Amino acid sequence: MANAATMAENPYHVRSISLPTRSHPLASTIEEELQKLRSSEAFTETTGVPSAAAISSGLCGLGEVYDSVAALLLLPQTQQALAQNRNEKWVEELLDGSVKLVDMCDASRNVLLHMKEDAKELHSALRRRKGDQESMECKIAHYLSSRKKLKKQINKHLATLKKMEGNTACPPLSDQDPHLQMAARFLQEVKSITASIFLSILSFISSSPKSGKWNLISKLMRKGVVVTKGEQNTNEVESVDLALSSLQSHVAEIESVKQAQKQMEALEVRLDSLEGGIERVLRRLIQNRVSLLNILTQ
Repeated sequence: MANAATMAENPYHVRSISLPTRSHPLASTIEEELQKLRSSEAFTETTGVPSAAAISSGLCGLGEVYDSVAALLLLPQTQQALAQNRNEKWVEELLDGSVKLVDMCDASRNVLLHMKEDAKELHSALRRRKGDQESMECKIAHYLSSRKKLKKQINKHLATLKKMEGNTACPPLSDQDPHLQMAARFLQEVKSITASIFLSILSFISSSPKSGKWNLISKLMRKGVVVTKGEQNTNEVESVDLALSSLQSHVAEIESVKQAQKQMEALEVRLDSLEGGIERVLRRLIQNRVSLLNILTQ
């Protein structure tokens, strides 16, 4: 588990919320799952954007949290408490937040699918190695250009997600029953930690190697020097950018093409994993939204 200093520096950190005493036994389960998620690599990465593997693991943990939240919303005391407060502002905000999470999850999925399609198209062209050098250079330039456009789209989503992530304030329920306090606080924290996961996904997709490292590694790769992942200290998205930067003016070099193919294969595997995780979380978010609507409209 990360120490206090590490967590303070971590841009994806989500604050823990103290729970009222004598709460429902399900509270302990949810708190344990949240604590496990908070201390995972998806939230304790200090060297930059969390890896795809860490984010995939985080999505899996988030799915478990939402399974427990679904159980929480099925409890009669939860449904009664929320129904009795349906006209309160914080309940309206809770419902509005559930819509925004579904929208942000869907937006993250669309961005990922866009990148995945571009990567597969270029990878296929590299495998076939058809067309002249100028044609291949154009395909590489198109992929890199598409990445830049995607970053602009991502930046718009990041602003929304950062606002959702930072909103960990709970409604003033000191005069309400402990079960309602517990449910409201959990739902608020789950919203914040979900936004953090989506932030990690979009930051991973839009990441790029720093200019100094880009230039150095590109030169080494062009000289035929094998650069290991550890030496690069880059994720799969950045590794592809580096390989393509090296290949852009050397599409006739078989070794450079093979290196780019290898990096793109690794990227596609990670994107497939992230896609599966996002799909599972999206289903749970929709279920959570439907459950809240049913409770508040019955």
